[in-house]
Amino acid sequence: MWMEKLFHLRACDTTIRRELLAGFISFVTIVYIVAVNASILQDAGIPMEAGILATVLTAFAGALLMAFWANAPLVLVPGMGINALFTYTLCHTMGLSWQEALGAVFVSGLIFAAIAFTRAAEVLSRAIPASLKEAITVGIGLFLTFIGLQKGGLIVTSPSTFVALGNLASPQVIVTLATLVITLILFIRNVPGNFLIGIAAGTGLGFLFGIVEPGSGTAISFAEYGHVFAGLSFDGIWTLPFWIATFSLAMVIVFENIGLIHGHTAMAGQPHKFRRSLQANALAAALSGIFGTSPTVSTVESAAGIAAGGRTGLTALVTGTLLLGSLGLIPLVKMIPNGAIAPVLIIIGGLMLQNVQNINLKDFSEGFPAFLIIAIIPLSYSIVDGIAFGFVAYPLLKLALGKRKEVPALLYVIAGLFLLNLVLPALT
Repeated sequence: MWMEKLFHLRACDTTIRRELLAGFISFVTIVYIVAVNASILQDAGIPMEAGILATVLTAFAGALLMAFWANAPLVLVPGMGINALFTYTLCHTMGLSWQEALGAVFVSGLIFAAIAFTRAAEVLSRAIPASLKEAITVGIGLFLTFIGLQKGGLIVTSPSTFVALGNLASPQVIVTLATLVITLILFIRNVPGNFLIGIAAGTGLGFLFGIVEPGSGTAISFAEYGHVFAGLSFDGIWTLPFWIATFSLAMVIVFENIGLIHGHTAMAGQPHKFRRSLQANALAAALSGIFGTSPTVSTVESAAGIAAGGRTGLTALVTGTLLLGSLGLIPLVKMIPNGAIAPVLIIIGGLMLQNVQNINLKDFSEGFPAFLIIAIIPLSYSIVDGIAFGFVAYPLLKLALGKRKEVPALLYVIAGLFLLNLVLPALT
């Protein structure tokens, strides 16, 4: 069977049905990125319709790379946080045009590829202490939970305390809580397709409570996208802002993806797929600059497909194909309310939290840097900022204890680069 030859389903202890379901679950939890990323790109000057096409085509290209090169169930899409860095830092603060910012995306992707396709990735991975790797997974899990709580209306903004408990009587929150109970019961009882059933139930409840609104079905302009595709510019390549932008992007996509892919491949029980997955991501990140969007990441929502049983590249291929098809089904996709998606994100966050058991919290020089990562990622709404604080704190505490030999030499360099990444934006 050709699928068995391509994806080695039996060796990965999975089936076609399970992979199809996992791919659909991943699609449902990540499809929101199409509209959200396009909206953020629009603030940089990229037309909304072109941003939608760029997002979908980049995700599909990433799915092909992840499916046929890495054979891993990871979903690559333009990353939240990185798209904000692209628009609000590179374009608004640093003054790059969106064309020059896309040029910086392409160059940073090439740097990422140079690292991923050489032993540098393995050296970097060995230089990162296990406690920090586990902390990244836990921090991302809490971040995912926070996103889910916000999507479900359980957590809202507050002028006095920044965040507060939402209105438990609102239809959105009622749908979220009811769907969470249904999905959680299905999940702990190992009911096949538990997430899919929960999402369907949540959508049905959304109809009953009047929170489901069909999409508008606006047409996509391919002519407008022609100005964005391969529209990257290197006019500013000899300027300092261009290279600060490139360095910042490279720092984010390299270390964020090392952490994300480490967590996802470990969650899937396939750590041996780390290197090829990283390589697929690096190529997709470089292609992002050509397609016209901010760089890709192995999205945290990949965990939803993995938890649903996805173990091979078929999961990624299904998700990418559905994302491509979503161009014609955007009105239907919009019918799925946030209250139906939020419970899946919350449960996955709880699963990822289990990795905290692998952190040696009794050794404060190991536990405190890990704690910083875990706390700052969700509270700052930035994966890279959380990682930066933990990586800077780790060697400082080891030096204070006279344990400098416990810190790989490369980690001092990495910590210094992270420190520069935190300081440089304040100086520009």
